[in-house]
Parts: sequence; C-alpha cells; structure tokens
Amino acid sequence: MIRVVDGPFDPAAELARFARGRTDVGAVASFVGRVRDHDGRVPILAMTLEHYPGMTERMLARLEAEARRRWPLLDVLVIHRVGRMLPGEPIVLVATAAAHRHAAFESCAFLMDWLKTRAPFWKLEETPEGERWVEARSSDDEAAARWEQPAAE
Repeated sequence: MIRVVDGPFDPAAELARFARGRTDVGAVASFVGRVRDHDGRVPILAMTLEHYPGMTERMLARLEAEARRRWPLLDVLVIHRVGRMLPGEPIVLVATAAAHRHAAFESCAFLMDWLKTRAPFWKLEETPEGERWVEARSSDDEAAARWEQPAAE
C-alpha cells in the first residue's frame, strides 16, 4: 500500500495496523525517517517536501512492484509525507512483511535506497540564515547502486 499524506501520521499505529491479524507473517522490517533539527552544523527550523501529485504515487507504486518482484513479500506499506514539517516529525514509513527475515530486511532497505534516489520529492530546509534547497547526496546514489543487480534468493 502506498500513501502520500500532507499531515502528521503515527508510525507505531500504522505498523500495528499493518501487521494486525497476519498470522502468515514471520517478519516485519520497518524504517521511519524523521526531520532532524540540524544538518551538520546548521540548525533546521522546519522542512518542506514538495512533489508532483500523481507522478509521485506512480513512482512509489513502481518501486513497490519491483520489491515484490525481487522478494517473496506478503505485504508492503509506504507512507510518505509532503508539506511543511518540524524537527522530530516523521517523514516516511516503509514496512515490508514476509515469511522470513531476509526478504523483509532486504526489501525494506531496497525500498528506502531507491525511494531516496528515484522518487520525485524536493526538500526545502528553513534555517536561521534563510531557506535552502537540499541537494542530492552521492552517498544516497552509492547506496542505491547496490540494488542494480537483481536479488539472489
């Protein structure tokens, strides 16, 4: 399931709903990304995530489909927030459910790495010195590159 939301969400409640009643699931792996109050030495007062509605959901659905193709997943949840957020607030929740931990761990990492580099989101940080757009990081590209070859099962 893919959801792009423009308001706060509760990762713990979402994870509880995700796994509720699933006796076929042996493993759930999850990642919660949150807004930090700094970027290195610069304080962050708030962050705004912009996106193209429709395009974003289609790309996230493609990433989910690729994860399901590579691993035997029983379920997938991706919730990504857009709009203005304050430090400490969740930005993204990725959860994968599988019969065994390997598929859950690997697919969750894959989704985060590819989401970070392929999903059409743009970050604007508010700092005491003013606003600034966040540039892509080469470390994110390097992390995503490890998934260029299909997973071996």
